[in-house]
Amino acid sequence: MRILVVGAGATGGYFGAMLARAGQDVTFLVRPARAAALRRRGLRVVGRDEVWRLDPVLVTADELAAAPSPYDLVLLSVKATALEAAMEDLAPAVGPDTAIVPQLNGLAHLDALTARFGAERVLGGVSKVVTTLDDDGDILRLAPLAQLTLGERDGTVSPRVEAIRKVLADAGVDARVPADVLTAMWHKWVFITTIGALTALVRGTVGEVNAAPGGTELATALLDEAAAVAAAAGHPVPEAERRATLDVVTAAGSPMVPSLYRDLAAGRPTEVEHLFGDLTARARALGVPTPLMDLATLHLRVHQARVTARER
Repeated sequence: MRILVVGAGATGGYFGAMLARAGQDVTFLVRPARAAALRRRGLRVVGRDEVWRLDPVLVTADELAAAPSPYDLVLLSVKATALEAAMEDLAPAVGPDTAIVPQLNGLAHLDALTARFGAERVLGGVSKVVTTLDDDGDILRLAPLAQLTLGERDGTVSPRVEAIRKVLADAGVDARVPADVLTAMWHKWVFITTIGALTALVRGTVGEVNAAPGGTELATALLDEAAAVAAAAGHPVPEAERRATLDVVTAAGSPMVPSLYRDLAAGRPTEVEHLFGDLTARARALGVPTPLMDLATLHLRVHQARVTARER
């Protein structure tokens, strides 16, 4: 199976590295600066008492455009803010039988990918991995979780999905094919917007928020709002999963923050419209009140406006 991993950051880089280490035919589509760094240093995974390195096969957008070549599988792991550019870059790699597995949070990217490449090529996907890029550009693994959920959006278990699942599983990934991948995507969306809104509004880690009076109540209320939108859309969060999410966002002393908070704190653009603007718009359409999520959306939009003004 020829695999193209779009992006070699904390998520795509980690899953791609696992596949490449297992002997799969993996190529990373990266920007020229990242390509130069990886050619010089290699793709390195560090943390949790492990350090391993590989020399990845790399291609830039210009190189791919100059020699179009269809791949069997595209793992798309970019921020929503880079989605439009990524679709343009990866287009020469998409053939009639290419399957695209996006690893973005939320749902809005499915419409964009379908419009560009056709519904038959776009699967649903959810990734769960606790990694980040350190100052050297290495992938820092912070926890053992390495899970990738995928499936046909109509709920069927197709031969191509099973083939992809097996390739991932053989590489050591906890690969899952749920009964309804869209439901799995909704549930991840509930989690990521809950923890994103919580840490962004209060500007602190999960532990810091919950150590302050009212912090735990805020976490619970945010989760209730997001879960209510999912339920109204036909994807209710089971009580066991709701409890597990609540345990994470109310954990005493937890240093956890999502990547959205790190982007916010660093003054970088965030995925506000993809994650929060879309969620609150769907809430309005479904008649679900989300005053706290609306507040988080406004807060992030003001930040986004400042970033945009600074970059002009």
